Amino acid sequence: MNKMILKPYRWAMLFSAFLTVVSAFILLEAFVLPQAISPAKVDTANALQSESTMQLSPTPMVATVTGTSYQDDNISVSIETLRRYSSTVYVADVELSDAKYLKTALAENTFGKNIKQRTSEIAEEHQAIFAVNGDYYGFRNSGYVLRNGVIYRNKARESGDDDALVIDNDGNFSIISESKAAFPNLNTDDIAQIFSFGPALISDGQILVDENSEVGRSKSSNPRTAIGQVEALHYIVIVSDGRTKESEGLSLAELTALFVEKGCTTAYNLDGGGSSAMYFNGRIVNEPTDGRNQGERDVSDIVYFGY
Repeated sequence: MNKMILKPYRWAMLFSAFLTVVSAFILLEAFVLPQAISPAKVDTANALQSESTMQLSPTPMVATVTGTSYQDDNISVSIETLRRYSSTVYVADVELSDAKYLKTALAENTFGKNIKQRTSEIAEEHQAIFAVNGDYYGFRNSGYVLRNGVIYRNKARESGDDDALVIDNDGNFSIISESKAAFPNLNTDDIAQIFSFGPALISDGQILVDENSEVGRSKSSNPRTAIGQVEALHYIVIVSDGRTKESEGLSLAELTALFVEKGCTTAYNLDGGGSSAMYFNGRIVNEPTDGRNQGERDVSDIVYFGY
């Protein structure tokens, strides 16, 4: 009698164990196991153009560098540290002579899922002068990904939180809705970068996020990374510390207000939280944390200025 009772339970236990193994594999595949899709590619046309240009105008060998600034003939970076909204905020003012000095890079030089490195590691490998974390594209299966003129993913996010930042070959910013701007309709020949995170904070001078429009998590104070454009080849990059006693972090409305203060006509929120990291002159400027662990988080990609 006892054997008859135990038999169904034995099968139930085996089935439960099977489900546990399957669930664990799905979680590992989604969040841990690296899945390389393709190595980072070079936009051949732009690369040839850049090489030709550099031959005519060699990279400056002399730059004026301090702990908070960099200046040469083509790239100017100035970083200031502010205390706003009970938070430590790092604001970089960047001016370029040409849009080709605004670049992106992928972790391990590979496009894929769970392919990750620290912002500082990617920046050093590409000899970046200044860099911040990107949009962590590898955490999602959708969202446009176009980097340095190369298309990696053309699957749109669904309507809702689907603002994307487009940077054209002249370095100008614009905002699109992925659910409305079908990828085949985009003039990708004139696009250098597309970031898929958001939301957009300012578009064509119009403030899109304020205290009245914020909803849900956007009201929370968190570490933030965002980038904006003032005018042609003039950019503002903001990173805030957060989730510590010393620095609460910013809401999206507070972040937007800082870009307005700096005169940006377009601004876009990148990945934040533990990913937020600002790199300059060989070191991380801010204090990255996810609220539990101190230090940089591994990310999928960076935005950087350099040669």
